[in-house]
Amino acid sequence: MAIKALFIILIVLAVLLVLGVPISYGIGISSLVTIVQVMPLDVAVLTAAQRTFVGMSKFSLTAIPFFVLAGDIMNQGGIAKRLVDFVMAILGKCPGALLVTNVGANALFGAISGSASAAAAAVGGMVREGEEEQGYDPAICAATNAASAPSGLLIPPSNAMITYSLAAGGTSVAALFMAGYVPGIIWALACAIVAIIIAKKKGYTAAAKSGAGLGKATLAALPSLSLIVVVIGGIVGGIFTATEGSAIAVVYALILGICYKNITWNSLWKIVVNSAKTSGMIVFLIGTSNILGWVMAFTQVPQAVADALLGVTNNQYAILLIMNIILLISGTFMDVTPAILIFTPLFLPIVKSFGMSPIQFGMILIYNLCIGNITPPVGNTLFVGIKVGKTTLGKVMPYMLMYYAAILLGLLLVTYVPIVSLGLPMLTGAI
Repeated sequence: MAIKALFIILIVLAVLLVLGVPISYGIGISSLVTIVQVMPLDVAVLTAAQRTFVGMSKFSLTAIPFFVLAGDIMNQGGIAKRLVDFVMAILGKCPGALLVTNVGANALFGAISGSASAAAAAVGGMVREGEEEQGYDPAICAATNAASAPSGLLIPPSNAMITYSLAAGGTSVAALFMAGYVPGIIWALACAIVAIIIAKKKGYTAAAKSGAGLGKATLAALPSLSLIVVVIGGIVGGIFTATEGSAIAVVYALILGICYKNITWNSLWKIVVNSAKTSGMIVFLIGTSNILGWVMAFTQVPQAVADALLGVTNNQYAILLIMNIILLISGTFMDVTPAILIFTPLFLPIVKSFGMSPIQFGMILIYNLCIGNITPPVGNTLFVGIKVGKTTLGKVMPYMLMYYAAILLGLLLVTYVPIVSLGLPMLTGAI
C-alpha cells in the first residue's frame, strides 16, 4: 500500500504542477486522492479538513508572519545601502571589491530580510551602478549576486528553519538557528573565493576604503546589524521564544525604518498587506502539507522509502549522497517551503536510524534546497539576479557553473562533517 500511495501522490502532484495548479492546492488534492483509496470519501474529506486546520493551528507558526513582516519592513527601510557601505568599507581592498562586497552584503541582508530574492534585488541594485562605472562584466556581476543571495537563508532568523522545526516534530528552533551560521558562512566564503578568482583573471582592482570610512559605515550599519544580535541572542539565551523574538524583530525594524525616514504610514499599510498575502500562502501551504504528512504516516510511506534505500545499500555515506542528489533535483523545480514539508517526513526517519542529529539533517536539507533557488528551470533568485544585472541566462550560466562547484563543496562539508552544523549549538548550549 505504501508504494501505491507514494506513486499516487507523486503522479497526481506532478500532473497538477504541470497544469499550473498552485503547490498548496496540488499537495492537498494529491493527498486527498490518496486518502480516498483507503477510506470512504466522506471520511476522507473530513479527515483532510481536520488535518489542514490542525496544521495551521500551531502557535509556533505565529513566528513566520512576524518574520515575513519584519523582512518586508527591512526591505523598504533603507537597510541595504547601509549594509553595502559597511561591507565595502571592510572588503574594499579585495580584488574585485564590488563583487566581494555583493557577496558579503547579500549574506547580511538575506539574513535580516529572510529572502534570497529580496537580497538579490536590493543589494544587486545597490552595487550595479558602481560595477557599471568600473567596467565589470554584467554577466559576472549577475552570477555573483544570484549565487551568494541564498546564503542569507541559512543565517538566522530563517523561516525555512521554523518550517523544518514544525515538520520535524518540534526540533529546537534555537538550536537550528545556531546551526545555520557556519553553513551560511561556508556558502558565502565559497562565493567570495570564486569572485576573487574571477576578479583576478579579469583584472578587476580593489577599491580601498579609509579607516574613517570604516568607522562611519560601521556606525551607520550598527543598528541594522544589532537586529540579529537582539533577536538571536534573546532566543538562544532563553529570554524569549522564537515567536516573541519575531514580534520584537517587527518593532525593531519598524523603529529603524521610521528613524531612517523610509517608512511612512501609507507605505507601512502596503507593507502589511503584502506581508499578510505572503504569510497566508505559507501558512496555508503548511496546513495542506499536514494532510500529506498524515497520509504518509498512515500508509507507512517513510518506512517503505527507508527500506528501499537501505535495500540498495546500508552505507550511510552512500545513502546521504543519494538523498542529496534527490534533493538537488527536486529543488530545481520546487520552492524551499513545500520541499521541506514533503521531504522531512520521508528522509528524517532514515537519517535518525543511523544516528544523525535532526539538526544536522535540517542544515543538509535547507542547504540543498537553497541551491534550487539559483538553478533553472525555476531558480527564482537566479532570474532576479539576471533581471537586476540586465543580462541573459546564456551569458550568466558559464560563471554560475564555477559558483555551483564551490557551493557543492560546501554541501559536502555540511553533509559529512557533523561539527559544521553541530559545533556552534553545542558550544552555546543550544543542544
